[in-house]
This record gives sequence, structure tokens and C-alpha cells, in this order.
Amino acid sequence: MDDSAALIEQNEQFGEIVRNADWSAQVPTCPGWTIKQLFRHLGRGHRWAAQIVSDRVEGYLDPREVRDGRPPDDVDGAVKWLHDGVRLLADAVAEVGADTSVWTFLGPRPARWWVRRRLHETTVHRADAAFALGAPYELAAPLAADGIGEWLDLVAGGRPGIDATALLDAGTTLHLHATDDGLGPAGEWMIRSGEDGVSWEHGHGKGTAAVRGRAADLLLALLRRRTADEAGVEILGDREVWTRWLERTPF
Repeated sequence: MDDSAALIEQNEQFGEIVRNADWSAQVPTCPGWTIKQLFRHLGRGHRWAAQIVSDRVEGYLDPREVRDGRPPDDVDGAVKWLHDGVRLLADAVAEVGADTSVWTFLGPRPARWWVRRRLHETTVHRADAAFALGAPYELAAPLAADGIGEWLDLVAGGRPGIDATALLDAGTTLHLHATDDGLGPAGEWMIRSGEDGVSWEHGHGKGTAAVRGRAADLLLALLRRRTADEAGVEILGDREVWTRWLERTPF
């Protein structure tokens, strides 16, 4: 499944989780937010990315300037608005060309970058909604593994609000190891400290600390949606390396 198809699927699943929910319910993994606020954040974000691509925006776009950035008041209309935003993004990328350079908060990237970014934004916020509402949450191992790599790209690339030079103490390494069958090298990540920040590559190695578990559980722990104990992941070596990493990588 390509990223556009996966995004549509994940977005539809999110919409079905919240469709009949109490939209005033609190979202514990996004403190201070309700389901309604989470929904609006995700839906407006899709349209924000679509407008950046379609208009070839050259700098930061104020979310308040996003076209049709507010969902309708009725639930069915709101869910349709959510789904239409994803299709706007897919159409915008197809129109300008997937390899066309566009603005992102990490600097110029191919337009398809936004599809992958919105995909993994959606998988994580689907978890937020599911946990808030007591709904089941599962994520296929390959998609979860790609989400880990995408998050590490953001961190190493200088995502706003994260100091990449302070994530790992000098000389320390963090190894993530997904235990799912069939992932191969794509299921291991070695993260290293450096003078200019952190870098990572797929591969096996001995880290100062290592975190092992299913890819989906690793992703939830990495993004602080679940503690290591809640996610059922195992921490080996210097546990403080993992603790400090989480403290220094707010999401």
C-alpha cells in the first residue's frame, strides 16, 4: 500500500472512532484537548498541507488562513470534511508532481513528503482518540516501523521545538529493535550522538541503551503515548538514556 492509500485508510479509521463519540471527552495523551479539538487539529492539518502544496507556499502558512479550515457542525458533515481534506492533499501532490520541491518546516522537500507526514500524524492521533474512548488500537508492523523512521527523520532534521544537539549525551547511542517477524533491517534503528545533533541508520548494534518490542508498541512509547511498561517494551542497558531521550523529545 502506498502512502496516499494508507493515509486515506488511517483517516477513515480515525473518523469512524470519533463519529459516535462524546466530542467533549478529554484526550489524556494530548493534555487539555477534547476529541473535538483533536478532530479539528487533524482535519485542518490535512488542509494546511494541501494548501502549502497546491499554492506553492514559500513560507510558514498561518493555520488560521487555511481555506475551509473549520469543520461543519453536524457530525456527518464534519467527517466528510475530514476525509475531503486528505483527498485535497493527494490531488495537490498529483497536480504539482510528487517530486516537486515544496516548503516544509524542515526546509524544502519533495511534495510527497507531506503525504507521509500526514499519514503518521494520523496514525498517532488515531491512537490518541482510541485510548481516550476505550477503543481498540492496532497498527500493522511495516506501517509502525515506517512511522518510527519518519519520526527519527523529523528529530534529526531539526523539527521545531526540539534541540537535536541535546537529545543524547556525548558518546551515547540508543538502539531500537522491533521484534515483529518479517521486518528485517527495517525493524532496527541505531541512533547516535554527534556534535551537530543526532543521526540514525537502520541496523543492528550494541547501544548504551536498547529498547525492544513490537513496532507498534515501540512507536507508541517513542511518541510518549504509552510508557514502556504500558506498551510492554523491554529496556536494556542504561535506562536513563531512554528516559532523557523522552524528556528531550516532546511531541
